[in-house]
Amino acid sequence: MDLHNTTYISIPPNCTVDTSYRFTYYKISYSMIFIFGVVSNATALRRFCRMPQTLTSTAVYMANLAVADIFFVISLPLRIYYHHNKAATTSNHTSDWSPGDAFCQLTFTLKYISLYGGIFFLVCIGVDRYFAVVHPLHQHLRKVRTARMLSVGIWFLVLALSLTLPFLYSAASRWNKPCLSDPSSERHLTIILAALGLVQMAYLLPALLLLFSYCSILRVLCRLPHRRKIRHRRTLTVIYWVLVVFFVCFTPYHLNLLGYTLTQVGLVHSCGLAQVTKVLHPVVLSLASTNCCLNPLIYYFSRSLVHKEPTGSRGSASQ
Repeated sequence: MDLHNTTYISIPPNCTVDTSYRFTYYKISYSMIFIFGVVSNATALRRFCRMPQTLTSTAVYMANLAVADIFFVISLPLRIYYHHNKAATTSNHTSDWSPGDAFCQLTFTLKYISLYGGIFFLVCIGVDRYFAVVHPLHQHLRKVRTARMLSVGIWFLVLALSLTLPFLYSAASRWNKPCLSDPSSERHLTIILAALGLVQMAYLLPALLLLFSYCSILRVLCRLPHRRKIRHRRTLTVIYWVLVVFFVCFTPYHLNLLGYTLTQVGLVHSCGLAQVTKVLHPVVLSLASTNCCLNPLIYYFSRSLVHKEPTGSRGSASQ
């Protein structure tokens, strides 16, 4: 979603800021993300597919996370094309998007599939580790079959969310708005706030669940003898990286989107906030996009958790 084509309703007319850098910034950042994202996630998927019969529930969620990343990566060439063409025009009232509205909506939808697919499957990894450490006797909740069924349900949820948001923004952008632009805030306050609320809840609830899982794991590990703590060191490393990727990539984007939208719909009257969030948007959006490059770090640090131990191993239940 491009925040730079929005009409101000409660901000003074002279409250403007130069954001022309964004076209070049998007092209460079998306190109780098595309290269690293394709290589890293394709490598991860190949490893997951190599021995599917030995995968654990953790690996199932990670494989689905890699698929969500691939969805976003394949949309990047279209985004790069859009911003390349947009940089060549001096008018903000016409769109240089030539592939058509269908491809425009496709890139919009793929963005949300990756964004919230990434969020939900990161949470699944955290919750999976929670049951492995805090409730080791509930292993039926960590069966591969259960993980696969839950993953299917999450994909349905992600697709519903990813199709709903473009529909809401499209309904609020019927006045010849450019592709990938933010809907006008003059006439469609209810629609915009509904979409914003949906986006924020899709971030806030997973964030709280992930924090709960981490705090619970840490509390249990602090009570264990040193020898047993060593057995769970890999789990602690994995949950650390899940937290880092989640909050570093997704928190700035959602906070910035919240602040910007509230100024645009007139609920917050601050020219400074509108300017800052507008300038920061390309940065936080690119930061959110880098999750598809950082997720492979989670795969790397969880190598001992993605394959089942040989039958008869005593530690297999706690993996």
